Amino acid sequence: CFGPDLGAGRGLPEAMVVYFAFYTFAQTIKRSAMYPAELVKPMRDDLAMAGFEELFTAEAVETAINQPGTILVVVNSVCGCAAANARPAAKLSLRNGKTPDRLITVFAGVDREAVDAARNLMVPFPPSSPSMGLFKDGELVHMIERHHIEGRPAEMIAENLIQAYDEFC
Repeated sequence: CFGPDLGAGRGLPEAMVVYFAFYTFAQTIKRSAMYPAELVKPMRDDLAMAGFEELFTAEAVETAINQPGTILVVVNSVCGCAAANARPAAKLSLRNGKTPDRLITVFAGVDREAVDAARNLMVPFPPSSPSMGLFKDGELVHMIERHHIEGRPAEMIAENLIQAYDEFC
């Protein structure tokens, strides 16, 4: 798509043609996912099979979070060291008597628009993945950041969520 005919006959210096081709390629990469779909599919399915709704757009995330009731938002991730315990923890927490009204997930490095929207609603906490936010009536009431997940067993992370469910759900 960036052949020699790009600037041919237009009087463009070769350096400009190369720059334009590189810039166009870089913009395409910026808009695309960091991870291939086949890599993240098992990680997506892990939460989807547990009842989490996958959201892909900013509008869907904002609409979901701003509904009345409680909602758990899991920012899913490829990261093996933290996400490997985050997903099991989120699922374990659902064994509690009280649970959120709705469960949603967005995937960092893949669903950029949805992840950005979720993270904007998790301010003042800095972006991290994996992470989990519990919202009540559109307000963030509990947050688990990556540094609360790393190095901790799924049971400990689930207990943290369960305490939040007992208080807010």
